Amino acid sequence: MTDEKLLALCEKYGRRALIWRRKFTGLLPEVNRRRLYERRGCESIFEFAYKTAGLSEQQVRRALNLSYEFRDKPTLHALLTNGSVGMSKLARVASIATTENEVELAEKVRLLPQKALETLARDERFLKEQNASPKPLFEEKSVRAHTTFELSAEVQTQLNALHAQGQDVNAILMELLQKRREEIAQKKQELAGQPTQSRHIPAAAKRLLQEEFGQKCSIRTCTRPATEIHHTQRFALAGTHDPHYLAPLCKSHHQIAHTIDQKVQRHLSG
Repeated sequence: MTDEKLLALCEKYGRRALIWRRKFTGLLPEVNRRRLYERRGCESIFEFAYKTAGLSEQQVRRALNLSYEFRDKPTLHALLTNGSVGMSKLARVASIATTENEVELAEKVRLLPQKALETLARDERFLKEQNASPKPLFEEKSVRAHTTFELSAEVQTQLNALHAQGQDVNAILMELLQKRREEIAQKKQELAGQPTQSRHIPAAAKRLLQEEFGQKCSIRTCTRPATEIHHTQRFALAGTHDPHYLAPLCKSHHQIAHTIDQKVQRHLSG
């Protein structure tokens, strides 16, 4: 047997072992409910799981807790019991799961990696803490300043001097900010609607996005660096790189955005 074939078999059997381990773990809450472990001479579900599949007490407790969390959420509960996804991914969304959103969450759990699910859960918790209603991912109000900052000593000196002259410093700053917004809007308009066959985003559009959003992800709950540029208006449909419909995103928010795209596309095609 060649090295390549041996490694391929290891990967194949490893994947199968992972799937069957998930399926076994998903059965444990019902085994515990029926106390079936006693039929195998075990004093607890923890002893049964360890002797049968080598699961730790922590893993078993997680399965039991998730089963309880999802007792009124049948779609998520089914993912646990049939072993479709791992418990780690389900645990990421347990704190934000409701009877109203569980079907949509289940779809995201199947599609998104753990890191993106962590980001999704953090965003939902932030909105809940702020008593804010959910907003579209790319709505203008979903963008916010990422961090607080301090003015340099030179800027503070000049502002203090203007204030000492009786100037309205706030009005001056607001005027400068308004001018900046208008300049960005004008640049966007100049780049908008230009049809192209290339999927590569023009350098001018990238520079404009960096001018508008800086280096960070444009989602308001995120402080990670932007690594992707997402078309909020699908390029395949629009055929343009209109900066009005481009959003710089971190990797996790880009993955979340694509799950939204897939849901919309299924709705349109259905």
